[in-house]
Amino acid sequence: MTLVQLRHLIELAATASFSQSAIKLHLTQPALSRSIKALEDELGQPLFDRVGRKNEITAFGLHIVQRARVLVDEANELRQTSVQLQKGEIGQFRIGMGSGPGAMLMTPLLMLMATHHPRAHIDVSRGNTALLVQALRERFLDALVLDIRSLAPSVDLKVEEIHEMAGAFMCRPGHPLAKKRRVPFTMLRDYPVASTPLSDEVARILVERFGPQAHPDQLVNLRSEEISSLLDVARTSDAVVLAIRAAAPDLVELPIAPALQAKARFGLVTVASRSEPPLLDKVRTLMREILQDSTSTRQKPAGQR
Repeated sequence: MTLVQLRHLIELAATASFSQSAIKLHLTQPALSRSIKALEDELGQPLFDRVGRKNEITAFGLHIVQRARVLVDEANELRQTSVQLQKGEIGQFRIGMGSGPGAMLMTPLLMLMATHHPRAHIDVSRGNTALLVQALRERFLDALVLDIRSLAPSVDLKVEEIHEMAGAFMCRPGHPLAKKRRVPFTMLRDYPVASTPLSDEVARILVERFGPQAHPDQLVNLRSEEISSLLDVARTSDAVVLAIRAAAPDLVELPIAPALQAKARFGLVTVASRSEPPLLDKVRTLMREILQDSTSTRQKPAGQR
């Protein structure tokens, strides 16, 4: 039996007339008769007694109609649920974020969900790239937002680059280095350097620009996955933080010599063989809005203003 047949049955039970029901259902009367007859044959019992021009529902038919209404209502609810899921109005979305994009995207994403998708459920996980990728592959997460330069190439992952963002060495406005027009890298080493774990690509750029002493294992004194904590340390101490410039517009970008010229490449990562979660497009749009460099927010050392 089909839902269409059950809808035919419910309509006929309401009108007790094949001709009236056929008109309402936009069917010919013979087509409706064949539909009801096929249902009766499958169920093995008559659903209506034909008494002259009347069609009286049988006791068996009355019970079947009651069950049919439940099934049709559930099907209608399922269809509505599907529409709501596609719009991101309901459902669950589990996303993992690396430290860099997480610092800029976490609060706007939670605000978006709370404001525009209050019935949906979102779980945000933070951690290093290896653990997040493992959770994605094991289906504990639906998608990742990462600096994709830290990701090892793999055929089972779909990687979508969203935006590149410039990295910088930064300090608080009152820092001893903040007023200098030029900061040699050797001078930077007089202060503690804070950073999230850096990718091999960034490590290569640092060594290429500044020599072996710039390798993260030698350079970084304060390392944490939580960039927000590192930024707070830089705001209240003489620590210098290496991070995405746009993550801390209130800090001063140091004019390191030679120039750093390093960028993070933020992107979305999903499992290639898996269907895209409905809410993922909301995240994609938000990333394009939020993860952008803004020259208007940059602070320069006092001597350069």
